[in-house]
Amino acid sequence: MPGTTTLARLELRAFRNYELAELEPAPGLTVVTGGNGEGKTNLLEAVAWLATLSSFRGAPSEALVREGEERAVLRASVVRTEPDGGARTTLVEAELTRTGRDRVLVNRSPLKRSRDLLGTLRTTVFSPDDLALVKGGPGERRRFLDDLLVACAPRHAATRADLERVLRQRGALLRSSGGRATPDVVTTLDVWDAKLTEVGEALGRARARLVERLSSLVSSAHAAVAGGGAGEVALGYAPAWQQQGLATALATARTEDLRRGVSTIGPHRDDLDVSLDGRPARTHASQGEQRSLALALRLAGHHLVAEVTGTWPVLLLDDVFSELDVARAAALLRALPAGQVLLTTAVGLPPGATPELVVGVREGRLLAPAGGSPVGDVG
Repeated sequence: MPGTTTLARLELRAFRNYELAELEPAPGLTVVTGGNGEGKTNLLEAVAWLATLSSFRGAPSEALVREGEERAVLRASVVRTEPDGGARTTLVEAELTRTGRDRVLVNRSPLKRSRDLLGTLRTTVFSPDDLALVKGGPGERRRFLDDLLVACAPRHAATRADLERVLRQRGALLRSSGGRATPDVVTTLDVWDAKLTEVGEALGRARARLVERLSSLVSSAHAAVAGGGAGEVALGYAPAWQQQGLATALATARTEDLRRGVSTIGPHRDDLDVSLDGRPARTHASQGEQRSLALALRLAGHHLVAEVTGTWPVLLLDDVFSELDVARAAALLRALPAGQVLLTTAVGLPPGATPELVVGVREGRLLAPAGGSPVGDVG
């Protein structure tokens, strides 16, 4: 059985609409209730930011600082319990500023590289925007795969960064060439093509292995949240360059790349195929089916990270019940994995829900379950 990653304590100062707040989530299911715009999602955003140093909503650091303040402070105490019963506590602290560099400390020591934090606090986030995993363009699905790779093994962050760097350099060369294959351009392009082939094929192989392991988990998760008769789900990852190899594909595309000034082929153009009953889910599934598929992808990824790392991540579910019917909402609750879950809702819980802790949010203040007095304000 995997161990668990547990958020034991969270403190916020001047983050989003929170002035001062403190939360000690339950080790199991914690439900955060409140109306729209009160700060429920902000709470989950803070947890996820401490895991990845980025906002799952795509917001820059300056947007996370409370209006009228110059800096925000996040602090989390994270307990990692190993399968053998051993436990380790890590303190993660961050100062986000409107100008200048953010500062992050781990156990009071400055963080030297962002990727050194990866794995300290693992999270899986599901939000209403995740419909784009199925309905949106290929970029959403590539990001899903690559984020999952990094969650399973932080070393993939370096591969991802290397690919982005090579693509930037190759793109700059293509644009500056003016479409002309001069000897200098060809020589330099050969260098970048070799680098792109090396890092691109490495990422492609990692994605392919990931999709192979993910497929059965997605099928199981989909059956759990949508019902056994909800259709057969299949995943596919078959890049156009895979059969001939990336080096040959780049050579073939070179004339077109020079003409257009962009890299037209490579892992940055790939897609994850998601089908339901043999038809593309992006174009043929209903919105309800697409939402169930998106949730199944997230839950499957959550299970895979637990399998690979030996510990359950913290599961963050943002306002999922507003988009699910009663039957699917009840099925989701039954399918919740082991470990810690933080769930926000503006519409209440389905019958039979048994959270260990319920906390209300109103205008950036955490409230007791009855909604009366503030709880856990930082002194």
